[in-house]
Amino acid sequence: MTQPPIPFIGIVGPTAVGKTTLSLELAEGLGGEIISADSMQVYKYMDIGTAKLPPEERRGIPHHMIDVVAPTESYTVYDFANAARKVIRDVYQRGKVPIVVGGTGLYFRSLADEFDFTETVKNEALREELELLAEREGTQVLFEKLSEKDPEAAGRIHHNDKKRLIRALEIVLQTGRPMRESYQKREKQFTPVLIGLNDERDRLYERIDERVDHMIKVGLLDEVKKLIAMGCNENHTSMQAIGYKELLGYLNQRLHFDDAVNEIKKASRRYAKRQLSWFRADQRIRWYHLKEDGMMDVSFLLREAGLLWKDKDNIGAMAPEDR
Repeated sequence: MTQPPIPFIGIVGPTAVGKTTLSLELAEGLGGEIISADSMQVYKYMDIGTAKLPPEERRGIPHHMIDVVAPTESYTVYDFANAARKVIRDVYQRGKVPIVVGGTGLYFRSLADEFDFTETVKNEALREELELLAEREGTQVLFEKLSEKDPEAAGRIHHNDKKRLIRALEIVLQTGRPMRESYQKREKQFTPVLIGLNDERDRLYERIDERVDHMIKVGLLDEVKKLIAMGCNENHTSMQAIGYKELLGYLNQRLHFDDAVNEIKKASRRYAKRQLSWFRADQRIRWYHLKEDGMMDVSFLLREAGLLWKDKDNIGAMAPEDR
């Protein structure tokens, strides 16, 4: 007998909008546990630049999918989906509300849309050929090749991220289809109740700049130096995270320090814009804007989330235009 889909609350939106604060309030108010859907918070020792909430500020609420692997290791959306699905089931079966929070769109889709990323078999000969190409001519040639074959995938991958470029090329060259078309839908396991947070652009950008200044003040540069001492370099996916790659540029004498900080702010604002574009395309998300003073009406959102959660069995079956 097929098991009914398990519901979870998802909190999405651009960086620095207040998702973490809301997740804590909802977890306390609804009796929930928090599952991070952030592709960089999975890495250990990367705390400041990923805005990882310190354990002492988590209010005793269990947090999952944080500090999963070393920053020198590779961690894919497939790895995340397999682990996070198990966590959601476990939280729900223990009578708690699973609350998935984060800004990595593909991580959310791996849970909300049940994509299976395993169809394409690894082709060692093709992979070796692409590795040699990158060694001879640099990763830029891989990026250009992917831009020609699968522009959408190229738009999501940094031009220095050799591992992800090779994997994307491996898929498109073997199947003749873009990565998105190669995803296979699985039997629906979850019913997401999705809440989106947004704010006025100027206020959001101001908060982003303030967050970057705070990260610098509390020691982001020292954090990057420690990661380098552990063996991290710009070829690792973890070090392509915003904040880390720019400060690597400073430490490698490619950027002045002030320029590196400004680049972090610019990259963060661009990232927020991409996040909004990604999430706005999902008709299931109920959007809430912060108040005029930039603060959240937590009591209202808690009440809204509670009502959505009570109606979770129906919301999953509703047509997008009815939500």
